Amino acid sequence: MQEQFLDAGNIVGTHGVRGEVKLVPLCDGAEFLKGLRILYIDGRPLPGEGIRSHKGAALVKFEGIDTVEAGMALRGKLVRFDRKDVKLPRGRVFLSDVYGLPVFDTRTEREIGTLAEILFLPAGEVWVVRGETGEIMIPQKGGFIDPVDPAEGRITVHTIEGMLPDEN
Repeated sequence: MQEQFLDAGNIVGTHGVRGEVKLVPLCDGAEFLKGLRILYIDGRPLPGEGIRSHKGAALVKFEGIDTVEAGMALRGKLVRFDRKDVKLPRGRVFLSDVYGLPVFDTRTEREIGTLAEILFLPAGEVWVVRGETGEIMIPQKGGFIDPVDPAEGRITVHTIEGMLPDEN
């Protein structure tokens, strides 16, 4: 089952004297958050008056948070967003929806494990699949991974010989 509220980031401090807070993103970044009008802290909706990028973080001005002291009271809080407030581009998914899905390899015609982790490396994403035979690292680039639809309940990949641990 998909979670309705997903993690946007953690508040680590304030910025300026008007209650703006500094948020370290746990999502695609400040640019992704700019499209959101309402964020949630402790399950409570907080309308945003503005979100902007600043040195890899997001600076967020919440409605009703107008002083440094009010902003500091939010320090350490997890900020979340409602998935229904986001329209993902075609072919994109929330990563929380694909972690733990079984991974099926079309070459060997068998399930090879479950998606355990996604590494964001300079050369591109690498999907880490863990199964009975060990850990398999599959590059997102190169046509190894079919477009993912979490509703299907599995991820389909196309490995090449030598990619699976039990083939070495």
